[in-house]
Amino acid sequence: MAGDQGEKTEKATPHKRREARKKGQVLKSAEANTAVLTLAMFGALYLFGGSMYNSIRNMIISGLRDIPTHGMPTHNDFYLVLVGGLLTILRIVAPLLVVAVIVGLAVNLAQVGFLFSGEVIKPKFSKLNPLQGLKRMFSIRSLVEMLKAVLKISVVGAVVYFEYMRSFDGFPGLVDLTVIQSGMHIVSVVFSMAFKAILALAAIGVADYFYQWWEFEKNLKMTKHEVKQEYKTQEGDPQIRAKRRQKQREMSVMRMMQSLPKADVVITNPTHYAVALQYKEEESPAPVVLAKGKDHVAQKLKAKARELGVEIVENKPVAQALYLACEVGDSIPEDMFAAVAEILARVYRAKNPVR
Repeated sequence: MAGDQGEKTEKATPHKRREARKKGQVLKSAEANTAVLTLAMFGALYLFGGSMYNSIRNMIISGLRDIPTHGMPTHNDFYLVLVGGLLTILRIVAPLLVVAVIVGLAVNLAQVGFLFSGEVIKPKFSKLNPLQGLKRMFSIRSLVEMLKAVLKISVVGAVVYFEYMRSFDGFPGLVDLTVIQSGMHIVSVVFSMAFKAILALAAIGVADYFYQWWEFEKNLKMTKHEVKQEYKTQEGDPQIRAKRRQKQREMSVMRMMQSLPKADVVITNPTHYAVALQYKEEESPAPVVLAKGKDHVAQKLKAKARELGVEIVENKPVAQALYLACEVGDSIPEDMFAAVAEILARVYRAKNPVR
């Protein structure tokens, strides 16, 4: 029993997951975010790099052209060049900023969805406790984060190194090229390094996402005792549920008793079952069950029927079949029309004898 209460072996229930989400405990991989965002920025730079280069080139040429060639430039001249340059740079980097914002929001929404949790921003005095701080510093999670940082640096460094060594033999030939050709070659090598480094980061991000998923599920696991306690809390105490069901049965019997004056006949077993029927040809093509009961409820229905003067007919097979086949408010089944019609005809003849 103690093992059940202490060992977390059960998957988290939907209620536990909802409560964890309210507290801001969600599955999220920062490495996956970084990898996707970096890849998107690289793609945007690849797409807009040419136009950005041309814009920067034109900005420099235009700025130099606007500076007066005769006399000393004034502060106002430098101010105009500076403001114009800043506005141009802002226009140049705007596509990258837009891509960063859109992709950042999309990745967070994909992982977490729409979530606002006040629990995250609540002040927690436990964080001021030096002992708790030391525990966090030397926890398994801190060790994993440190290993991830070392892994990222190592992988990216290795990718950049091997790409550099692969391109190293081509560097001496740059002296035979023009400045623009040399620059384009270097940019090509740098882009190749960056792209492969980003792919390595993406692989780390995927691995980290699955690790975060595993850790998230592990932390949410519950003991069997917790599952039982939650079930009791959600469903209520068994004794309270029993009282609630008893109250519902009492209210149902009360409603049936109130509808009993409308009944044309009560068909009984005679002791175990009682079914009250009403037949109004203009309202329903078949008789309708107004009330039904078994054992104690059947006895109460019969007693109330006698008090009201409702005809009681004993027919064991019909009473039992109606009780099992129909609920209150249902029309009787078609295969019982004949048997019920015979009973109703007998009741009508008893109420209106032929003289």
